[in-house]
Amino acid sequence: MAVKIYKRNNAGRRNMSIVKPDNLTDAKPLKSLSKVFKRSKGRANGTITVRHRGGGNKRKYRLIDFKMDKFGIPGKIISIEKDPNRSALIALVCYSDGEKRYILATKGMKKDQEIIVDEKVAIENGNRLKLKNMPVGTVISNIEMKPGKGAQMIRSAGSSATVQAIEGGMAHLKMSSSEIRMVLAECYATVGQVSNFEHSSYRIGKAGRKRHMGFRPKVRGSAMNPVDHPHGGGEGRQPIGLKYPKTPWGKPTLGVKTRKKKKASNRMIIKRRQKKRRK
Repeated sequence: MAVKIYKRNNAGRRNMSIVKPDNLTDAKPLKSLSKVFKRSKGRANGTITVRHRGGGNKRKYRLIDFKMDKFGIPGKIISIEKDPNRSALIALVCYSDGEKRYILATKGMKKDQEIIVDEKVAIENGNRLKLKNMPVGTVISNIEMKPGKGAQMIRSAGSSATVQAIEGGMAHLKMSSSEIRMVLAECYATVGQVSNFEHSSYRIGKAGRKRHMGFRPKVRGSAMNPVDHPHGGGEGRQPIGLKYPKTPWGKPTLGVKTRKKKKASNRMIIKRRQKKRRK
């Protein structure tokens, strides 16, 4: 894995860089596992629900197998590919019965590597098994929250969790955010960290590249008129003049908690994630 930094030939390239994974294979997406991806572009019934979305290059959606329910059937990695719809790399697996599926690739996964999914298998990178059969200290990803529902946690590039304890039919997992939560020990998880750890290291570099990704320009609230934004108005550059930043509709933003206080899964959290102190 390497971050390629472009030469400073012009203003757009001055701060541009890309991530070049070492294990990436030169393969086109499998037609049978990809479909047309019609994006909503931030609209519902013609009304804008998310601002600053629209345009962007066309892309096809890869059908990812998050359940990985081919139990006891060994599979072979035949390609490692980039997916424009997610930050992690994906791997095309060909199982011994001839079926092919896309899965999320783990760190260090290579072409021709063999993996297997079962209740109890060897603790090797890419293998998938139940949490109750994992030793303490195992680094895992693609974790189920309910048995048989498929991976819901730890799916973004470079993320991982660590098994801290197994007791009372529950597994205690330390998440990448430092949160410690309980998950049923009957749930499945994949051994290893999610691939493409350096995804957050690259720089977009220019506005046009951001437009290709489907993002439209944003205007600062302080640059607007008072009728358009709570931060607007004033002669020249002014501070916002408020105790805390607000959205265009007057709601608190930047640091306000959005998680529901009575969320059902709150009882599974042993220790909350630590807040980062601003300097």
